[in-house]
Amino acid sequence: MRALLSLLRTGSGWRVGAPAAARLPQATSAGSGPRRAMALYRTEERGQLHSQDYRIFFKNVAGHYISPFHDIPLKVDSKKEENGIPTKKARNDESENLFNMVVEIPRWTNAKMEIATQEPLNPIKQDVKDGKPRFTPNIFPYKGFIWNYGALPQTWEDPHQKDKSTNCCGDNDPIDVCEIGSKVLSPGEVIHVKILGILALIDEGETDWKLIAINANDPEASKFHDIDDVRKFKPGYLEATINWLTYYKVPEGKPENKFAFNGEFKNKAFALEVIKSTHECWKAMLMKKCDRGAINCTNVQVCGSPFHCTPEKARSLVESVLTSSSNKESNIDDQVWHFLGK
Repeated sequence: MRALLSLLRTGSGWRVGAPAAARLPQATSAGSGPRRAMALYRTEERGQLHSQDYRIFFKNVAGHYISPFHDIPLKVDSKKEENGIPTKKARNDESENLFNMVVEIPRWTNAKMEIATQEPLNPIKQDVKDGKPRFTPNIFPYKGFIWNYGALPQTWEDPHQKDKSTNCCGDNDPIDVCEIGSKVLSPGEVIHVKILGILALIDEGETDWKLIAINANDPEASKFHDIDDVRKFKPGYLEATINWLTYYKVPEGKPENKFAFNGEFKNKAFALEVIKSTHECWKAMLMKKCDRGAINCTNVQVCGSPFHCTPEKARSLVESVLTSSSNKESNIDDQVWHFLGK
């Protein structure tokens, strides 16, 4: 218990060594800029892309399989060294607003990749709809997702706990992040983000928070401190976000999505409180203090958790995953444009 509390207070609780290679095949291009957070983690693909057995597993610098949901710290420890170089001393408010984001879906792509919350070690997989890998439709004038989309580790929107501001329970997932920086990222990347604001999507009666954030290593990151800066420096982006989230399920036959607060984006301070609350829910889950349902809490680095396992056990769990696919699933939905008008 003491070890867990130490980890949760610091957002880390373990030391990292020399940087490790951390690239998916589609992220090997040179000259793409700094990837400091990603140097702490490697990814390993299993199965065939766009098939139901495709998985992206995560490893730490020691080469041990880990859970991106439970083992990657929520907060970035700015006091530690990055790539062997001491970090510059950040302003207090900036250092308190640095979080790890696990990228699931790159901007402009359609494959609905997500952290598999119900599987051991929670690899990234493609969601399945009607027995086939799911692709999010294109809705004019957009192509796929309009941000780099992912989640904050060590957060959980409890489906049994009603949010006091939305009066709806959580959606049973880590809290979502819409990253608005200039780079197109890759599935499985772990980046440092600055939180700017938050939007409360109500999805079929559940609270589905959408954080607005920017990659801390983005060339323009220094200009962004709160939600109003998005309106100032990226005019129209927040309006596009509302429009996209409202209609993206309509081509699948579902109704338009609704929002709490009449679709108003809340500021950074509000967002940080939501993150704090979802982190507390995650801690309760990792200590068996609430009903986790089918969520798999197996972890390698949260030593005080009753779900902790050894690196050897984690490896055996990964090795048990099927790595062959009978055929490559294809789907042309990502090549179709939907024009939705009144």
